[in-house]
Amino acid sequence: KPFHRLTAEDFQRDLQVNLFGAIAALQSALPALKASGIPFTILRNGWYTENYTGSIGGAQAGGAFIGSAGPGRVSAATREDFAEAAVAVLLGSGHEGKTYELAGDQAFTLTDLAAELSHQSGKDIPYRDLPAADYAAALTGFGVPEGFATAIAGWDVNVSAGALYDDGKQLSALIGRPTTPLSKIALGSEANTNTPGA
Repeated sequence: KPFHRLTAEDFQRDLQVNLFGAIAALQSALPALKASGIPFTILRNGWYTENYTGSIGGAQAGGAFIGSAGPGRVSAATREDFAEAAVAVLLGSGHEGKTYELAGDQAFTLTDLAAELSHQSGKDIPYRDLPAADYAAALTGFGVPEGFATAIAGWDVNVSAGALYDDGKQLSALIGRPTTPLSKIALGSEANTNTPGA
């Protein structure tokens, strides 16, 4: 009997335009999905650690990691973590009709991220928290399109209010191991240092 599994990956393009709007759109579609009678499992992938690693080159070049997230905690996980969860659901049983909220075990602030980058690189790279308008202006100065820069700054404001914090640990339960912590990610690797900006 065929059945379909939806994941947050299906909404990746929407996330690039309006992250929290895409989440709201998914939530509004759920009643129709449940009423359809089609067996399903939903994996709601949280924030990817890789969303930050692309900014490391700019942070190293500029001497600071910037944002507008304040003390907001981010329960991010890696692509590998999320992929393992999808495999576990596809190959396992007992998942039909369930919705999993997937997030990393060890939430971190951008100050924590900057501290780990400093530790791994051997350079002092602090986190500088900026008003959203100033952060958007800085991103625009780095070449980010104005509308997208404003969206990124807006996401950080949501982060400061706890939008990306999740302590449910459903991801680690699915994959049978703790999610990958910042200390195990090569933040200063060459692959992460080629993107301009911060």
